[in-house]
Amino acid sequence: MLDLGLEGRTVLVTGATGAIGRAAARAFAEQGARVALAFRYQREAAEALAAELSGPDGGRAFAVPYALDDAASPRWVVAAVEEHWGGLDVLVAAARRRGARRDPHTRFEDVPEEHWRPLVADGLVPAVRTVQWAVAGMRKRGWGRIALVAPAQAPDGAADGEFHAVARAGLHGLVLGLAGDVGGDGVLINAVCPGPTPTDRPPTPPDRPSTPPDRPPATPEDIARALLFLCSAANGTITGEALTLAGCR
Repeated sequence: MLDLGLEGRTVLVTGATGAIGRAAARAFAEQGARVALAFRYQREAAEALAAELSGPDGGRAFAVPYALDDAASPRWVVAAVEEHWGGLDVLVAAARRRGARRDPHTRFEDVPEEHWRPLVADGLVPAVRTVQWAVAGMRKRGWGRIALVAPAQAPDGAADGEFHAVARAGLHGLVLGLAGDVGGDGVLINAVCPGPTPTDRPPTPPDRPSTPPDRPPATPEDIARALLFLCSAANGTITGEALTLAGCR
């Protein structure tokens, strides 16, 4: 069996109450890692998940508040993990705010800035801030893994698709630019880019065959497995990459 080397590692998952965050937290806990669950609104859900993952000793998971729109929150949440467990080995940044979708009949040039700015900012800025605070301790300890979960890919022509694409491209640029800087210190950083989810996909036209039931889109558990490998000791070379998990097309 492949040894992922995650037993006893400390992991911070932002957006831990979302579908991908929950799946990732469970996957790391199953490998023996200690997991901090960062949440914004769903305290009860985060604390329930922490209780589920804590293990017999009750100390393998805890919930911690995290706010995308608070510039001080990334520093505070990383400090909370480092104080609680003495360091942070793995960051999985999956938190983002979906935002309201615009009228699909509105032209790009008519979209007001107050609509598109949060879509871009919430998909990129909090991840940059959190990486800044997380990577400092990883450098000192000579080991770290960072995975950024990009906004889900919208179908071609979907409303707001261009703004989500900007955020995805920004995260890819971050990992590509930072990989060489931190790689010499034992830190690997990558992005995972989900494809369209089933609810995002447009209806199948009547003249086109339906998607075969045995080839579904990538699930949160599929994405969690990719995050698990990229953030493990089994990954010794992959860095600066953006892995697209599109499922079937």
